[in-house]
Amino acid sequence: MWSKSFAVVFQLSIAGVVGSTGVHAQSSGQRIALKSGESAELQTIYWVMNCRSTMVGMPEIEVLEGPPEVTLAIKEEMVLPRRFNCANRVPGGTLVATAKEIKEPMEAKLTYRVKYKTKDGARQTSNVYNISLFP
Repeated sequence: MWSKSFAVVFQLSIAGVVGSTGVHAQSSGQRIALKSGESAELQTIYWVMNCRSTMVGMPEIEVLEGPPEVTLAIKEEMVLPRRFNCANRVPGGTLVATAKEIKEPMEAKLTYRVKYKTKDGARQTSNVYNISLFP
């Protein structure tokens, strides 16, 4: 009998943790603010396996949703895959968002996909930013 009540409490606790994590993730989205002509680095671009690059060429950026006043480009450079605790830099780049001329302040959502060609086949990642644009 004790084990059933423990199981219910345990399940409720897990549901509470998962539920609060979901709410936290939604309320703390990534935000950037740009003025006319400014740029911001969004993320490093690389694909590694055992800290060795498996990319074949530079990836393609596909904007799924976003204001026409913002462009995305990859600045090619050697990058350090910190997420995987790699010691050496690998071929890749930095994804940069640049604001063109902004005529009036606006808020927008930027959703993009990075499409990689790797030795193991096609891969992709995506990301969403809330952008504030200012003249």
